[in-house]
Amino acid sequence: MSTPNDGGPAFPRPASHSEEGGVHYGYVGMTLRDWFAGQALAGVLASYSNEQWVNDAETSAKEAYRRADAMLAERAKAVE
Repeated sequence: MSTPNDGGPAFPRPASHSEEGGVHYGYVGMTLRDWFAGQALAGVLASYSNEQWVNDAETSAKEAYRRADAMLAERAKAVE
């Protein structure tokens, strides 16, 4: 199984220096794929539009990532 496109970091923060000379270390945060999946899951669970999603956590997770992968694929087409 190949590694899916994760879309890169969703909320990266670069390292920086404060005026007092301190260092603020950067971090990449979650991936865009995880962000998209979380948003898809939250939307569907909030609407209760599909009982299978609501009642089966494994199905919910798989479907959320399937939708996230579809969003990343469409995003890649827009960049081409």
